[in-house]
Amino acid sequence: MAKNIGELLVRENLIDIEQLNTAKKEQKVSGGRLGAALVKLGYVNDQELTDFMSKQYNVAALDLTNFDIQEDAIGLLTKEVCEKHCVIPISKAGNVVVVAMADPSNIYVRDDLAFLTRSKVEVVVAAENQIRSAIEQNYSSKVNYGSIMTEMEQDSSSDGNASGTGAATQIVDLEKGQDDAPVVKFVNLMLSDAIKVGASDIHIEPYEKKLRVRFRIDGKLYEKVQPHPSIAGALVSRVKIMSKLDISEKRRPQDGRLKIALKNGREIDFRVSVLPTLYGEKCVLRLLDKGNLQLDMTKLGFEAHELEKFKSAIHLPHGMVLITGPTGSGKSTTIYSALSELNTPDINISTAEDPVEFNLEGINQVQMNADVNLNFANALRSFLRQDPDVIMVGEIRDFETAEVAFKAALTGHMVVSTLHTNDAPSTINRLLNMGVEPFLVTSAINLVVAQRLVRKICSSCKIQTNVDQQTLLDIGIRPEELGQIQIFKGEGCDACAQIGYKGRIAIYEIMEFNDALKQKVFQHASPMELKKTAMESGMQSLRQSALNKMKAGLTTVEEVLEVSTKESAE
Repeated sequence: MAKNIGELLVRENLIDIEQLNTAKKEQKVSGGRLGAALVKLGYVNDQELTDFMSKQYNVAALDLTNFDIQEDAIGLLTKEVCEKHCVIPISKAGNVVVVAMADPSNIYVRDDLAFLTRSKVEVVVAAENQIRSAIEQNYSSKVNYGSIMTEMEQDSSSDGNASGTGAATQIVDLEKGQDDAPVVKFVNLMLSDAIKVGASDIHIEPYEKKLRVRFRIDGKLYEKVQPHPSIAGALVSRVKIMSKLDISEKRRPQDGRLKIALKNGREIDFRVSVLPTLYGEKCVLRLLDKGNLQLDMTKLGFEAHELEKFKSAIHLPHGMVLITGPTGSGKSTTIYSALSELNTPDINISTAEDPVEFNLEGINQVQMNADVNLNFANALRSFLRQDPDVIMVGEIRDFETAEVAFKAALTGHMVVSTLHTNDAPSTINRLLNMGVEPFLVTSAINLVVAQRLVRKICSSCKIQTNVDQQTLLDIGIRPEELGQIQIFKGEGCDACAQIGYKGRIAIYEIMEFNDALKQKVFQHASPMELKKTAMESGMQSLRQSALNKMKAGLTTVEEVLEVSTKESAE
């Protein structure tokens, strides 16, 4: 298979001969399959390789990170067999067992599996890393919240001083740790569970008579478990130990980080915030998974003409591009994708961030530090002595930062930054209210982007639905479109945990700063006047962008209503 898949990838121009030869050398050194070597070297990614093999061998492709494997299927094969052939049984119905394979072309392995399971084998293809991770997760000794919480309530030693170093930890080893203290097992299970379901945040919240743990998934909070309130201190103390915080300090907020290293080489950072509340310390852990960071600008949600405007603006030699929106609207992803687009050997990029969420190779990233008076304004002044081509400012929060940023934009530098505003036109008034002069605003700004995130309909349970015509008219659908569009929703399935949504995509409002808008700024126009002028110049509002996603079958009427408003200017 190694030789065949390599030649096929070359034939399809996914890799070249030189890359194939390099991968074969790597394969000889590290062992394993050629596909794994190609992924490790970065010549193809897991998704590209899986999709290619799916088409080549006419079998379905499956993302195991978003699939709940049936427990009764796991018992059909031993861990040793799965590891040897890089396979895992994922479901069983009657006399048919579905098996995920990294190499779907190996008919001898298929025959062996049919003999061992005494069933008819149907094959799907999955990424090798995902299969090996699934083997570790599903063949390790099982623990669950209920049994651990019972142990914690009974174990008087659960005082939060459980052992832990805070260094990069193998989560799969932690899941096997049956001799660990119950609090340690609970936190390890909580972290691994959050990674598995794709949560962005974990909330540990103490109240007078209860303690709850909630996960934020695709922007929505879901209650995961309610441990006994007596163990709240132990949970938070364990997290503090792992993130190297002071467990004796319970009166002040604290911030820290911890890192989990998975066996497939993937590393996940958790940004930890501890806040004293009325009934104890609330702890929030934000998952920063670089593997899920989307740096491909074509996949963020831009429509073709919007993407062209955005790329043109960031590739200008100087000026300013502003990304706006509330917390959690995907600004960081958009700004990192822009930096990735600009990150070439002939460009010097410096960023001032608070905090640095993801480390990007080739970019000089600076963490703000209030203790030594390293703020955005001071970092910007230092950048200007470092011969930069592109400067990224995490956020323009005050006049001092804005003043230095605008001067940088006017002196031959491309400046990319964020603001917290409701839409693109109101960004201008926010800057003017900070004290930035109108002539600086009109001279420096090239483009303003406002954005939000809408939940995507789960592709596994997507069905067509009927929506009242008046409702469609009320949200902004034109009368002539009523009979031409189809509306979809998610019915709810195992793949999306019965929610009906899986993943999110951005909607955008792209405002080019043309002469008409500049004239309005000098006339001290209101945000509504600026919006009207921008839309007359071709700007698409957030509501229109959301409607386009709905008409494309990507999201629902409910999401359109939740994340956008129908403006009078429309």
